[in-house]
Amino acid sequence: MGTRLIQVDAFTETAFAGNPAAVCLLEKPRPDAWMQDVAREMNLSETAFVLPREDGFALRWFTPAVEVDLCGHATLATAHALWEEGIASRDEALRFHTRSGLLLARSEGTGIELDFPATPETPCDLPPGLADALGARPAYVGQSLFDYLILMKDAARVRGLRPDMGRLRDLSTRGVMVTALSDDPRFDFVSRFFAPAAGIDEDPVTGSAHCCLGPFWGGRLGKDHMTAFQASARGGVVRVHLEGSRVRLGGNAVTVLRGDLLA
Repeated sequence: MGTRLIQVDAFTETAFAGNPAAVCLLEKPRPDAWMQDVAREMNLSETAFVLPREDGFALRWFTPAVEVDLCGHATLATAHALWEEGIASRDEALRFHTRSGLLLARSEGTGIELDFPATPETPCDLPPGLADALGARPAYVGQSLFDYLILMKDAARVRGLRPDMGRLRDLSTRGVMVTALSDDPRFDFVSRFFAPAAGIDEDPVTGSAHCCLGPFWGGRLGKDHMTAFQASARGGVVRVHLEGSRVRLGGNAVTVLRGDLLA
């Protein structure tokens, strides 16, 4: 019997959509190098490693290339896995101790709500080479704690982007979020997220990006509650609720695989 591993599609109500994350349910601490090897083996945007502690759970996230400071979809997947495997009760909030501080996850009807820190952007100059890398001229450029935010004139331009990942890999930030007002009345805004420097050319659904996109669009639309669509090939829906310096991210999740990691 090895380490239990669950693969979950996050920010979707149906399998094979949203963003897949592997969740390793640890019973004891494991070396960083082992966790990085497992994440490389899983070859997903992120693999989460969760370990019980007296006051909640220790939680870390790894891409195939690096450990990251904040990840929304793999946190959502972890909460789903802990509840579905009977390790935690849905009646109480889950407390995750992470490199970005304490994060909470609560059951929300048939879905899950995450309590994350807001990471608002500030205006900045267009970095050299970024427009060429995207193949499009931005209407606005901002920078958050982790990423560049690129505003496009319309949603069609966001969907039509075919970035040069080699050029994007040279940027100093974790990634680039590209966004526009939605052309679908079901959603307030759309986005895509590129992070080749972190080992992810295009992330299917990026919860942590919405810690920036939420405040950005909330200020422009005059809304505290929004529904966002990430327009990747898999696609995913993120419910966004602004609450001061925090952002609540809501979504659904589906288990697609259970197994034992033997190495």
